[in-house]
Amino acid sequence: MVLRHIKANQGIIRDYFSVISGSAGRLVISLAYFVALANTLTIAEFGLFATASATGVMLSRLVSFGFVSPLYRVATVKPHLIGAYTGGFLAAVVLSLPFFLAAAFLAHLIFFGSSLPLATFAVIVGAEALLWRSLEVVVIVNNGLNRFGRAAILVVIGTALRAIAAVLFAFSWVTSLEAWSWWYAGANGIALLIAIIYFYPRVRLRLVPRIYRRRLADSFAVAGAEVLFYVQSELDKLLVLAIGGPQTAGVYSIIMRLVDLTALPIRSFNMMLVQKLMRTPDMLRSLTTRIGLEAGVFLVSAIGLGGLALFLHLFPRALGGNVASVVALLPLVLLVPGFRNLLEYQAEILYARGQSGIRAVNLAVLGIAKAGLLYLLLTRMPGVDDWLVWLNAVFAALYLLSAILTYRAIRRSARRV
Repeated sequence: MVLRHIKANQGIIRDYFSVISGSAGRLVISLAYFVALANTLTIAEFGLFATASATGVMLSRLVSFGFVSPLYRVATVKPHLIGAYTGGFLAAVVLSLPFFLAAAFLAHLIFFGSSLPLATFAVIVGAEALLWRSLEVVVIVNNGLNRFGRAAILVVIGTALRAIAAVLFAFSWVTSLEAWSWWYAGANGIALLIAIIYFYPRVRLRLVPRIYRRRLADSFAVAGAEVLFYVQSELDKLLVLAIGGPQTAGVYSIIMRLVDLTALPIRSFNMMLVQKLMRTPDMLRSLTTRIGLEAGVFLVSAIGLGGLALFLHLFPRALGGNVASVVALLPLVLLVPGFRNLLEYQAEILYARGQSGIRAVNLAVLGIAKAGLLYLLLTRMPGVDDWLVWLNAVFAALYLLSAILTYRAIRRSARRV
């Protein structure tokens, strides 16, 4: 029976292993990048960089006003229109730039102030939001075309270039955060040039405004939902910086960077699930299927972090001196990656079913709930050990709220976009 099931789904399994190969390569290279950087910058500088980078990820979803979503859908179901939608995407990028710049300036004013010079912040955020995000768009289009192997190779190339930059930076004469911001921008810029020249499908760029109008509602809804998703996902870093300062933010960023490593195989699975749901939106009607998928996501995430914590307990200096100073705190957040990855998984379900408006509302609710819970946690428990333990409860509460909102929404009929 098992063999029959594998044979019937061998195409999907082959595609998943093509995608996961990119994630596995990215995992190893990301670890090298993290070790080089976390042990070259001071803990406070690493906290500022990680928080500025997270801000760039959040603001990157304003760029193009979400038009990457119509581009991805077209690559998946109508690839002959990629040229027209690429032209629309580039036009949307230009139109969105003033909004992106204004939001970035406000973010620096509110959260960073004198802790991080505006020029250094601008370089980091620009590298993340404009250069790396554009590379991700090339990956997304290749995935839409079922070119999973090429997409995986591009992800590995981009991550490897950032890792090489971090290693070279570690051996350079100047190892300040300001200097690293330019190394980072250079690595992202080279990666983007490679992506455009060698990996983007050869198309003739066209601007056809009349065919974009019916996609704008989905585009704006996706932009709003993704901004809200990354706000609720990365808000903890900003709050820790604002309340605890750069040193505490550095400790927290190191811990959450290790937690993030568990999400790489889950994101590959999410991407495959999204494409499956686009074609068969009712596949999650079965309660058994839903429970099985969520249990799998949670267990893989928890086992991943548990294995890493055990390894670092046995070899505490394996990832360098700065990381060794916070290794003992890792078991305190053992359940966080499972709940955190499930939040991302549930958001992807609604996107795949064309329920982007509901997704945006849900993420707004989750963002407000997360901000409130984290503020109470950080202000009432000054000890790092205390509030790290309670992070498990915070993410569990957010997961339950997300599950209620998500599974109530999928009772409605899916909307084909």
